[in-house]
This record gives sequence, structure tokens and C-alpha cells, in this order.
Amino acid sequence: MPSMLIVDDDLHLRKLVLTYAQMESYQCREAENGEQALALLREAESDIIILDVMMPGKDGFETLGELRQFTQAPVIMLTARGEEYDKLLGFNLGADDYVPKPFSPKELMARVGAVLKRAGGQKRPAGLAFGGLTIQPEARAVTVDGKAVSLPPKEFDLLLKLAENERMVFTRDQLLDQVWGFDYFGDARTVDTHVKALREHLGPYRKLIETVWGVGYKFEYKE
Repeated sequence: MPSMLIVDDDLHLRKLVLTYAQMESYQCREAENGEQALALLREAESDIIILDVMMPGKDGFETLGELRQFTQAPVIMLTARGEEYDKLLGFNLGADDYVPKPFSPKELMARVGAVLKRAGGQKRPAGLAFGGLTIQPEARAVTVDGKAVSLPPKEFDLLLKLAENERMVFTRDQLLDQVWGFDYFGDARTVDTHVKALREHLGPYRKLIETVWGVGYKFEYKE
């Protein structure tokens, strides 16, 4: 699962990007300024960085210059300014793309995908394994202790969403949005029904899908 660091002093904008990134299965961290971003990146690298230019303290250009000293992770710059000089400065410092504000979150995610593809970081793993349970995303195949299990499309999508985000807790509404889509008019019982059926198909691995009471569900494998 690709990881993303979102750096912006605007909380609303960070949450907007976070929502759309999680819909695309990115594992996200947030920073409200350059100092926080640099500290987080020194702890653990991210596969891609969304970096605002106009921030208090270290601005985006200064932050980019410092992070390029220890990481080559792709960087997409966000800015309310569109002058050619700013773009050239960003690219010269090592930015991979430049998105002016206001922007479409869907367009930003498309640019993220394109940048990661160029960087060779967009590939999904050929398969996920949790003991005797294996999931092959591209083939949409599942095996339980070596035996193929045929899952209905939405059950597979639900399993993949949970498994690719192991230990992340999803509310029922989040699963409705991210598995069924924003234009789906079902309710939380749809998720519960599919989880119940999915657990039946998983047999001895049914307990990997845990109910988080009062919240939703998560997937966790414990050896």
C-alpha cells in the first residue's frame, strides 16, 4: 500500500486530500508545517509527498530543499500562486509536479498516480498472504488453505479494501463510500450483510475481519 505525506497548514485542505487519498488506498500521514514534515520523513519515508508552498515558518520551497538532502520521494507542490518563476524554482529544487489552488481532488489523485507510475511506485503487490489466506488483487482470486474460493465482486472488493489497509479501522459509511461508491444509496446494513457473508466464505480465517464495536470493521492478522 503506497504511503503519502500531506503537508499543508490548512486543516480543511489536508482533510480533503486525506479523504480522497484513502479512497485510493493510500496510507496517509499529515503535517501542518515544514518542520513537522521533515521530522516525520526522518522517522519513516513516504512514497509520495503533497507539499504546500505557502506555509508559516519554513515554506514549501525551503522544506523541499531540505528533504531532498535525504529522500528522493516524489513531491507534488500545491500553491495559490501560479507564476512561472515559482514553478521553475520548485522544479529546480526537485519537485515532480505542480498543482495550483484551487484544485480538483480527483485531478490531484490522477496526478499522484501518474507521478508514482513514472517513479515506479504504483505497482500493487502480486499477492497478499495472511497465513493460509491469499489474495491476488490483479487476478481477483482468493484461496483458503490452498483451495480457491469464489467471492461475489463486492465481497472481494470489501476484503481487498480491508486487507490492503491492515489494522486500519473503517466506519460503515467509509466502506460504503469506498467500496460501493458515493452514488450508492444503501445503508450500513449493506456492509454488515456483506461482512457476514464474507466471513462465511473465509471459513477458518473469518476472525481476521474484526468488529470494532460502535465504529465499524478492521482486518488484522495475528500469527
